[in-house]
Amino acid sequence: MGVNLSKVEKKAKNYSHVLLVMRHAKAEPFNDKGDHDREITDKGEKQAKIVAKGLVGMKLLPDRVACSGAVRARQTLERMLKVFGDHPKVEYRQTLYDGGMQSVFDELANAKDKTRVLMVLGHEPTVSVSCQWLASSDSDMVKLDLLNLGMSTASVVVFGSDQPFSRWQVHDAELLAVLSPKDFD
Repeated sequence: MGVNLSKVEKKAKNYSHVLLVMRHAKAEPFNDKGDHDREITDKGEKQAKIVAKGLVGMKLLPDRVACSGAVRARQTLERMLKVFGDHPKVEYRQTLYDGGMQSVFDELANAKDKTRVLMVLGHEPTVSVSCQWLASSDSDMVKLDLLNLGMSTASVVVFGSDQPFSRWQVHDAELLAVLSPKDFD
């Protein structure tokens, strides 16, 4: 049972503000370089490209991207920027690596009102837990249950709201989709 991307695109189009919360692409296992410096694998490079093309196809090109400072997150975004081009304003944040859920909410609080599509690219469990807290009580329970399992690599959660990001509170946004790279194939 795949996700109907055109339905997600249509729903997202109805909102003034769309948030994309993404987990980095597939990374190499832990090694002597340490967690922060792990790199993405060939599979991760492919995942990042597939997701970027899918988001562009859905007309969800980010205006701004807040990305973890960890190597695997930066490499994921670098691969995606090859598809996105120069459009998104990019900011790297160490807090998205080690700051927990509050770092995601800080990105929302600091977003400019004119930002329509914001992407936050980070790590598990921060990304899935943040998404659970953002999802409104009206959100589809099946989609919400997917987040209980955690987000697989290169997965993206799509939220919509008519409120500017800086006004988003806990359980304020409609959870529109939980997408994996396979959903874009």
